[in-house]
Amino acid sequence: MTTSPPAQPADAQPIADAALPSGQFDTPIRSKDLFKERACIYIEHEGMIYALRSTRAGKLILTK
Repeated sequence: MTTSPPAQPADAQPIADAALPSGQFDTPIRSKDLFKERACIYIEHEGMIYALRSTRAGKLILTK
């Protein structure tokens, strides 16, 4: 006897989409697309410069 998985409600969102509030974001930008081969990128925001670093452990650090 085979059974099928339980049906999801019509309003259920895939897990990947559930993490983002609806209607506020476009497609996520992958960090590897931002960093390319660099370990650090600089971001200008409202006249301030921020450094976004990627660690060897795969973490992101944002500093002023």
